[in-house]
Amino acid sequence: PFPRAPPLPPQSVELFVSHRKTSTMFRFALALLLATGASAFAPSGARGARRGRMTTMMANPIATCTTSKGEFKIELFLDEMPITASNFIDLAQTGFYNGLSFHRVIPKFMAQFGCPNSIDPTSMIAGTGGPVPGTSYKNLVSGDVISRDSGGNIPDEFTAKISNEPGTLSMANTGMPNSGGSQFFINVVHNSFLDWFDNQTPSKHPVFGKVVEGMDILESIVVVPTDPRDKPVEPVIMETIEISGL
Repeated sequence: PFPRAPPLPPQSVELFVSHRKTSTMFRFALALLLATGASAFAPSGARGARRGRMTTMMANPIATCTTSKGEFKIELFLDEMPITASNFIDLAQTGFYNGLSFHRVIPKFMAQFGCPNSIDPTSMIAGTGGPVPGTSYKNLVSGDVISRDSGGNIPDEFTAKISNEPGTLSMANTGMPNSGGSQFFINVVHNSFLDWFDNQTPSKHPVFGKVVEGMDILESIVVVPTDPRDKPVEPVIMETIEISGL
């Protein structure tokens, strides 16, 4: 099972105040608000600058991924994608990803990872597995407990319209509703046809993070020699994923 989805223009927020209709009192109040509260609308770190969107001052957590090819870091969009990001964090913190291999890498496309069967790099069923069915985890934003279904899958989170741009972390699924579990992929080009909010294809793959350091490591992973199934001939191993900033 694997992801397959042209992007909508980035959402924008436009503020318009008619000078002719603005009273003296309103102008004073607006000036006071901007003077005292502008920091509340400042972009949050690198992502705020990259995406040009208003976010809170609260920083998102960072996943430090140490692989046999080197280290890269991912900002997890917990603020906008709490269900999906919390699932990833839970799996990382319990060691689920440690020792697994990248089971599908394609140059100028993406690197896919997260199947527990890939603990054996030679496994013919790598790419078909997920979390233990019936397990649960905590939504770190709402506090709700979310149960994985009988297939180990979590609910689809089609909320934030974030495109599958280079470096983004996106949820893999089978194409059926609510079929994502532990597998994800990292885009190395803009794969806008994978966006869940684009109706030109049936692909629906929500983005829940982005590489903020070590993109060169991902670039090196997607060009390793592979077999006919796009599996690296020499396994690329995820040694650890450490979460910080919670």
